[in-house]
Amino acid sequence: MTQEKAVESVAAFLGINKPDAEKTLEKSISAGELDSVENAETWIEERLKPNTVFIDETGYSKMCIDALKILKTTAATDYGSSRMRDLGQLWADMIRGYLGELAFTQFLSKRFGLEIQLNHEKGDLKDFLPTDVHGIIDPETKEIRQPRIRTSVKSTKLNGIWLDIPGAQFQHSDAYVLVKLGTGRDHLFAYFKSISVFRDKVLQKGRDQGLITETESEEIWNILPTFSTIPAYIVGFVLKDAPYKSLCYEGKKGKKHYTITSWNGPIASGDLGRIKEIERVSGDVKFEGIGEFRHDSGYLFTTGKMRWKDADWKELVSRI
Repeated sequence: MTQEKAVESVAAFLGINKPDAEKTLEKSISAGELDSVENAETWIEERLKPNTVFIDETGYSKMCIDALKILKTTAATDYGSSRMRDLGQLWADMIRGYLGELAFTQFLSKRFGLEIQLNHEKGDLKDFLPTDVHGIIDPETKEIRQPRIRTSVKSTKLNGIWLDIPGAQFQHSDAYVLVKLGTGRDHLFAYFKSISVFRDKVLQKGRDQGLITETESEEIWNILPTFSTIPAYIVGFVLKDAPYKSLCYEGKKGKKHYTITSWNGPIASGDLGRIKEIERVSGDVKFEGIGEFRHDSGYLFTTGKMRWKDADWKELVSRI
């Protein structure tokens, strides 16, 4: 498959523009989900398509409301950092995280007929951090049983390639699932436009107060992003009890610097210094696409190292 054809196929399937599709494909190759664009058709048909679901406006609306329910009880700092977020940013981030969880429920239902219950109610962070799957629904009796393992669902953007679990958090859950979401940075604005928050409220207020004309109002409305179905690629998962090795990495060496393109397991303080010595580089050791993480210890995985095949998912389902 040619580069042009591969990009067109990814764009058409996910419902995204070609530049975004090209970036998604490029990053998937760099992470090892496929080894070259020539094998893109196999990746698209065997991995991307079977592991992708689409979230409509109804699903988005539900996650939007669920996030509002616990907004005031959630810490305003990013987990593992001291960066403060305002309420709007916190809400948008929570929605994105909830969309990943919703996508996982849709995926399990579509592929394996497994109905799971999420718990998006008020509570302390410690009550919800270890698992996002809070119940398994019996298809006949509708009774709910407790899951046998703790499953955490993480989200990233479509061109994301890293599952980053800082500190001792990796020990809190038994399985980690990564979902790539095609939300972009304007998903909440697009949703507000779709339910006429801007036209009927914000812009109308501006017209009523004489701040903008009808023409200006229409121009502003037209440049606002439009909501569309959100693609969610459930890229794979990792298990806590798998045998991991230290310094399990791959990368590429430049004239001065070294770029890590793959990692599969624990990362500890001093590892990058050790890699610098092993690879004999005079410059910096950086991570593909992100440069560096906000921590230097925990667990780190590239999407190409995750389990994703049908047999892998069936094993996870049997454990849940």
